[in-house]
Amino acid sequence: MADLRADITAGRLPAGAKLPSVRDLADRYDVSRNTANKALTMLKTEGLVVTRHGSGAYVRDAYPIRRLGPDRYARHRWQKTTVEVFATEQPKSASAQQQGHQTQDVSLVEADEATATALGLEPGSPVYERARVMTRDGNPTHTMTSYYRPADVEGTPLTDPTPGIAGQSGGFQVLTDQGLPPHQITEDISARMPTAQESELLGLPAGEPVVEVRRTTRTAEGHVIEYARGIHSASRFTWSYTFDIPD
Repeated sequence: MADLRADITAGRLPAGAKLPSVRDLADRYDVSRNTANKALTMLKTEGLVVTRHGSGAYVRDAYPIRRLGPDRYARHRWQKTTVEVFATEQPKSASAQQQGHQTQDVSLVEADEATATALGLEPGSPVYERARVMTRDGNPTHTMTSYYRPADVEGTPLTDPTPGIAGQSGGFQVLTDQGLPPHQITEDISARMPTAQESELLGLPAGEPVVEVRRTTRTAEGHVIEYARGIHSASRFTWSYTFDIPD
C-alpha cells in the first residue's frame, strides 16, 4: 500500500478522492481483504484518509497551515480577526487570508493547582474562566481557555460571554485599559494524543495528535494577569521563532 500513500502525499490522489473498496484493493494487490482493511486503517491512523459510514474511504482534506510566533502578540494585531495561512509548512509556500471567529463561555470557577500556582493564588480560589473555540472559515482549529483573578477583570468585557474578541480590540487591550498592560509572555509547548472530547470538538481524524500551549502573561512589574491553556490541531499549525542566541 506504499504507492497509495505516495499518491496521496504527492497529490496524485487529491483531497476528497474516493479510494477503492477493500474488495477492490485486495484484488488489485493480490492480498486478503483483512490485509487490505489493515492498510486502510493505517492510512486513517496517519491522518491521510477519512472513512464515511456506508460510503467508503476518502483522501482527507489538506488544511492550510498557520504559523505561530511571537509576532502574533504584537499590539497592532490585537483587534484583528483575520489570519494568514500557508499551503504547506515550507517558509515560501503560498499564503492566503482566512476569517477567524470564536465562541465564548465565561464562568466563575475554582482554580485548579496549575492555575492557582500560575496566578499566585490558593487552589480553589475563585477565578474567571474564559473558554473559547477558535474557527477559521467555519472550521474549528483550536481551543483557548484563559483564567484571570476577579479583581483584575471584574466588570470588563473579559467577563462578557458574547462570542468574538473581548471588547473592541481583544483581551490584551482590555487588560491594558485596566492598567495591566501585557509585557512578557511565557509559553510551554507540548504534544500529546487528544482526549475523546477534544477529538470530537476539533473534528480530528484518528491518530492525529494535538499541541498543548500553556501561556502565562505578565506586566512589566511581573504581575501575572492571565494564565491560558490552548489545544491545537497539530496538522493546522507550526510554531516558528527567530531569536538571538543568549550568552
